[in-house]
Amino acid sequence: MENKKINIVIVDDHPIVIEGLKMMLNSQLGFTVSKSFTSGLELIDFIRNHKVDIILLDITLPDSNGTELCREIKKISPATSVIMFSNRSERSIIMQSVQNGASGYILKNTSIDELVECIQGAYSGNIVFCEEIRHIISKPSQNDFLVPRLTKREKQILQMVAEGKTSITIADELFLSPLTVDTHRKNLLQKFQAKNSTELISLALQQNMIEGSK
Repeated sequence: MENKKINIVIVDDHPIVIEGLKMMLNSQLGFTVSKSFTSGLELIDFIRNHKVDIILLDITLPDSNGTELCREIKKISPATSVIMFSNRSERSIIMQSVQNGASGYILKNTSIDELVECIQGAYSGNIVFCEEIRHIISKPSQNDFLVPRLTKREKQILQMVAEGKTSITIADELFLSPLTVDTHRKNLLQKFQAKNSTELISLALQQNMIEGSK
């Protein structure tokens, strides 16, 4: 186990960024950068046939959007931890990335020590953010001023929806009828003014109403 190195892949459309990261990360004990790509398509082809522990993924690529690419990566390789690595710091992009399965979000001006710490944290199964991103997501958003009031049962069902459970599964676990669960879900959508479950979860995440990995 001591000889096991964290296998990292870098995806960025700037070769100079890739080379700098490679040099820094390969010098760290326990890390190895096995591959790098400048496009999303190349990465997808690679992960279909190779095991990867960590992917450092830029948001803006010539052939794809990083947040959508993250979703695709997690479908193909659920065990791979994706850390978004970007200059973009909009709260909506950060939240969308996490919603699509990212294990973290780091800005490109992050120090090497903080980057190493975040990679180790994501490898251990945690959701990680650099200090600047933690500061951004801790600030109230416009949606925070309209935090809906939920019943105890609605909070319970909201959490289970966020965990990806179906109405039938939720009904079985809570000893309710599927119809009752569907009614609660409709009420949640209405209270959050959300169009669908994905938007519901995103809004609840922004308002810290869902428990998750820290």
